[in-house]
Amino acid sequence: MSHVTDLFIAAAGSEPMQSVTEVQAVANRGFRNDRYFNGTGYYSPYDVCQVTLIGGEAIDEINREFELDLTAGEHRRNIVTDGIDVHELLNHRFRIGDTLLVGTRPRPPCAHVEQLNEQDGVARALKHGRGGICADVVESGQISVGDSITDIESIDKTASIIDRLRSKTR
Repeated sequence: MSHVTDLFIAAAGSEPMQSVTEVQAVANRGFRNDRYFNGTGYYSPYDVCQVTLIGGEAIDEINREFELDLTAGEHRRNIVTDGIDVHELLNHRFRIGDTLLVGTRPRPPCAHVEQLNEQDGVARALKHGRGGICADVVESGQISVGDSITDIESIDKTASIIDRLRSKTR
């Protein structure tokens, strides 16, 4: 069963990530008291992810392969998961705790994550699908460490659009 292993927030851009055991997710805003919720993120207002997720398995792989230690939030992502490839949540509605989210896009690493780390190679290590994803909060709720992650449904409508177009041409 997939679940949340760690939660992180930062009050403002460039500030260290703080580990928390629970967080309030607010629809159309993100995590209360996090930098992007507050509008103080490094990339605000141009490149905002309401919430970011990264797989714990990716962190373990990075720690082994690159001899880094990203376990204290150096990855700059909000939610660390176990038991699911977070990319499977792209274009899906999913529930964590009593919060409904939708996976919106991959979250590639950036030069800023490298600047904030005392470890060289973090941005390079987060490449190749290990950087996680962005998600929007659809329904507000509480998220806690240990909460399960439930994939609700795909929101990719491509197949149904193609079927409708094909049926009109027959």
